[in-house]
Amino acid sequence: MQSSDLIPVIINASSGAGYTEEWVNDLVKQFRLAGLNAKVTLAGSGAEILAAVQDAVSRKPRVIVAGGGDGTINAVGAALEGTDIALGVLPLGTLNHFAKDMHIPLELDDAIRNIADGHLLRIDAGKVNDSLFLNNSSLGIYPDVVRDREKQQRRLGWGKWRAFGWAAMMGLRRYPFLDVRLTTDNKTHHRSTPFIFIGNNEYVMEGFNIGGRNALDGGHLGLYMPRRVGRFGLFMLGIQTLFGRLRQARDFDMLTVEEIEIDSRKKRLRVAIDGEVTVMETPLRYRILPKALTVIAPPLNEAGEARE
Repeated sequence: MQSSDLIPVIINASSGAGYTEEWVNDLVKQFRLAGLNAKVTLAGSGAEILAAVQDAVSRKPRVIVAGGGDGTINAVGAALEGTDIALGVLPLGTLNHFAKDMHIPLELDDAIRNIADGHLLRIDAGKVNDSLFLNNSSLGIYPDVVRDREKQQRRLGWGKWRAFGWAAMMGLRRYPFLDVRLTTDNKTHHRSTPFIFIGNNEYVMEGFNIGGRNALDGGHLGLYMPRRVGRFGLFMLGIQTLFGRLRQARDFDMLTVEEIEIDSRKKRLRVAIDGEVTVMETPLRYRILPKALTVIAPPLNEAGEARE
């Protein structure tokens, strides 16, 4: 990458993490030390993030950098779908699932160096109706938990994890079920389940690497869904996952598909997309978009593999 290129850097400043003018100036200096010329924009809301990335895309830079959590990376990445603009990542969120799966360094200095020295990699994206996801989408208990967590954070000022714990307990107490019809390859299956999890490529769901992905360019979605089990049954699925025996669980369906339609008697369902919850009209049409996005991945080693 040429040092003369002006790189738009869009930072999600809504988390209250102390993104001051001094912090921005220091960030620009860190980019300069890596040989890059950065223009940093602090976006205080989702609408400001979208406005900033749309303005940046119109200028057709080689790279646009997203700084924040998985929701921020999703928002910027979605705007780059189908373009030749590469996505750079500064993992400034709590969990940073996408950065971890891409082996992008979590330390800020190292992440900037990755943008300077990394290689361009085409990866897949998932899409549900008109919304893109880089990590996963889910239905059922998880979107409900996220909704309740956000309510508690707003009402009581609780921290994210305390509010999440309370919401998870309430979710298990209610323990609602989804009655859905899944259609793929012209075959329809009826299921009653507490949740459905759809990943952009296949997730490792056993052993000690639970929740990670080995590749983001396999060209398929991974669908994970427990059948109608009670609270104890769902707890046991967690135990089976911990000890690497999930594939032996008779009450758990796992599929790899390129497209799938999920329908319900309800006209609308809450849907989580990379950790952000929205409401969508049914049916939900999920599909994989092969090689939809260019990402700056860690430099390759002598064996042609990404350095971790």
